[in-house]
Amino acid sequence: MQPRRIRWHIVVFLAPAVLVYTAVMIFPLFNTLRLALYSRIDQERIFVGMENFRTLFFDPIWSEQFWNALGNNFWFFIVHMLVQNPIGVALAAILSHPRLRFAALYRSAIFIPTILSFVIVGFAWKLILSPIWGIAPDMLDMVGLKSLFAPWLGKEEYALTTLALVSVWQFVGIPMMLIYAALLTIPEEILEAGEIDGITGFAAFWKIKLPLILPSIGIISILTFVGNFNAFDLIYTTQGALAGPDFSTDILGTFMYRTFFGFQLQLGDPHMGSAIAGAMFAIILVGVCIYLFGIQTRMRRYQM
Repeated sequence: MQPRRIRWHIVVFLAPAVLVYTAVMIFPLFNTLRLALYSRIDQERIFVGMENFRTLFFDPIWSEQFWNALGNNFWFFIVHMLVQNPIGVALAAILSHPRLRFAALYRSAIFIPTILSFVIVGFAWKLILSPIWGIAPDMLDMVGLKSLFAPWLGKEEYALTTLALVSVWQFVGIPMMLIYAALLTIPEEILEAGEIDGITGFAAFWKIKLPLILPSIGIISILTFVGNFNAFDLIYTTQGALAGPDFSTDILGTFMYRTFFGFQLQLGDPHMGSAIAGAMFAIILVGVCIYLFGIQTRMRRYQM
């Protein structure tokens, strides 16, 4: 039996990408986790173990900010799951209809906001929703709904939900395109067999297409979870690092930014900021692992 040859061409082609990924992702990640285990006392860096995490979770000052940001982050994620992904699935189902004219134009128009800069999107929507010079009051007045207008970005109870919906508007094109691609991979023979059995229209989507695209919906759910718990740009652009009003739009990203780099009169603390980043990494890792465990459990049940 001949020994297996090492495919050196694979190593050569992968090496540059692995080195770049290690330099810009892996090394900063482990260095951040290392910083979280230290603290600076009297201008000297001292190893404190998990003390920064204990302070973050249980100190009254730090824990109040952390749990507020975490709760806001979960609400930000829930809005995306309940609004963005169902709308993306619905749009993909409509645009995949073979008789729909100008489908490519519609897909492009819906996907364009995804490639726009966060700064442009945040600043544009801040102007649109402004009660002073925004066009939202006039647009609602044209349809007789001006009484519903409120300074949504300036009210604590509305600000975070408003920004989540702005984010939905920007990124709904991603689940739409992923589901659209999944729908195109469904064999025509399956759909034709359903038509023979009298399953057409919405029933065909509900009973045939939807079960076949569930893996893609699962991937979208993971991407939504990871993306929302890494969110920062839109909140920072529209509400600033303080994530006002009164920290009602503060999420883990903005909380970590203020802590790590400092803001206004608050001095930066890289070690506590690294602890927040480590907590964010742990939350994302646990969430993804729970999802993968659920998928594996379902596959075992189907095999049985």
